[in-house]
Amino acid sequence: MISHVGLVFSSDSFYSPMAAELAKPLIAHGVLAVEMEASALYTLAAAYQRRALAICTVSDHIVTGEETTAVERQNTFGAMVEIALEAAFS
Repeated sequence: MISHVGLVFSSDSFYSPMAAELAKPLIAHGVLAVEMEASALYTLAAAYQRRALAICTVSDHIVTGEETTAVERQNTFGAMVEIALEAAFS
């Protein structure tokens, strides 16, 4: 399993028509991924004085257009769930 730790950009328009154009400055700033929920998760955690953690698994590559199939996601994303559960209960 390959893992990376780094910046993630939260956006409410993950599939924006401008995604490829926006990717260049994000990559230049060290952003590894785009996702839609982490910002809200961290905002709610801060508002309620709770801890939060986002663990992201890559399914689509907005620059190259590569994407995983539904079957690949079903069969391979279990490791992410196990990591999340281990982190939550440690």
